[in-house]
Amino acid sequence: MFSSESFLVTPEDLRHHGRRTIDWVADYLSSLESYPVLAKTVPGEIAAMLPRSAPEEPEPFEALLADLDRIVLPGTTHWQSPGFFGFFPASASPPAILGELVAAGLAVNGMVWATSPACTEIETVVLDWLVELLGLPVRFRSQSQGGGVIQDSASSATLCALLAARERAMRGNAALADLCVYTSVEAHSSVQKGARVAGFSPAHTRLVAADETFAMDPAALESAVRTDREAGLVPCCVVATAGTTSSMGFDPIRAIGELCRAEQAWLHVDAAMAGSAAVCPELRSQHDGLELADSYAFNPHKWLLTNFDCDCFYVADRASLIDALSITPEYLRNDASESGAVIDYRDWQVPLGRRFRALKLWFVLRSYGGEGLRRHVREHVRLSDWFTGVVAADPRFELCAPPALNLTCFRHVGGDEVSERLLSDLNATGRVFLSHTRLAGRYVIRCCIGGTWTAERHVEMLWRLIDELAPAP
Repeated sequence: MFSSESFLVTPEDLRHHGRRTIDWVADYLSSLESYPVLAKTVPGEIAAMLPRSAPEEPEPFEALLADLDRIVLPGTTHWQSPGFFGFFPASASPPAILGELVAAGLAVNGMVWATSPACTEIETVVLDWLVELLGLPVRFRSQSQGGGVIQDSASSATLCALLAARERAMRGNAALADLCVYTSVEAHSSVQKGARVAGFSPAHTRLVAADETFAMDPAALESAVRTDREAGLVPCCVVATAGTTSSMGFDPIRAIGELCRAEQAWLHVDAAMAGSAAVCPELRSQHDGLELADSYAFNPHKWLLTNFDCDCFYVADRASLIDALSITPEYLRNDASESGAVIDYRDWQVPLGRRFRALKLWFVLRSYGGEGLRRHVREHVRLSDWFTGVVAADPRFELCAPPALNLTCFRHVGGDEVSERLLSDLNATGRVFLSHTRLAGRYVIRCCIGGTWTAERHVEMLWRLIDELAPAP
């Protein structure tokens, strides 16, 4: 593995072993269907295959590649498998993989503009490209008072939105102990976690009732806000969801936004999964009222062919975000930052250091183009519509939520135990993986079609398995 002259790996070593590693990754992607989707290992099995101490002497690179096959692959749940229909996808693509490789090779820390101008400026431009591609409000563009930044995940974006909301409210002389946060009972758990991390009282985090479509009920929100106002509390932030995790429910952003405007409360919209669909103009109804939002986030790493981690977080007015997160020690002061002519993204996130995440997104957008991304999303929506149709037509099943985009929620009419057994039997085949949730207290099977390599034949295969394993009604 090492050159004969040094204990350091040389660029020539990288060139030689890099080709072999790329070949290994390409071979893996070419053979995804040969692996069981879920890892078959038991707890502790992988750890038992590893030595107790790190090696003292260098090992040959051949041993590393061999252990990828011997140790890593058997212990991997293959998220890139075309039979992965669980949770929401964590997509990847060859351009994104190569972009990630280049980012690793450059190994910059883009904490401020001066530490890597390309890291900062490419990120700013790429985030502006996405405003146009997704038809987002122009107030999220960097040329306005707002702008975009790449976070690691929607959880971090939600936390940053809560911090910015807290900062704005406290600038208005509100006390932290009086601030309230509102979200739907169907919202992602990261909202409650983010509120706790941001210092909001858990007793002042309101879980608002959902309607029959599993979307936040604006009347219930208004009632909660009114009750808190009467108690002398301050409505600070509402987190709405465009595409909930359990059922792809869409909170009514316009009605919620109008209430937030009237109450001077911050509105954050979490569109982690569904936001990518907006590359298709016909799928943008989810964004109705988005111009009323103070912040917005979606994950290209879910459905836009970009490796995890990559969340695009936008704010309409960056001042509150920067005020909440900016601390400038002497060792970070520099002429460019002091001039005010550049963006220092360290002030837009919790950590100081930042990877060159924009590079893989830049590679993806340039490699596929807007039309390629639209074809990708539209095909998955088409396949999901077909799957929903065959499920709905079968008397053994019932749909449990309004079908939306690429998610179908269904259950066996025999009830929870039958549905749970069916899911277990499906996943035990090794050919597919689906996950579950509970809606209105009932056990529900979720099928999300969004994998990079998932094609029509894989969805047809899934239905054949369901048809074979599901008992009669």
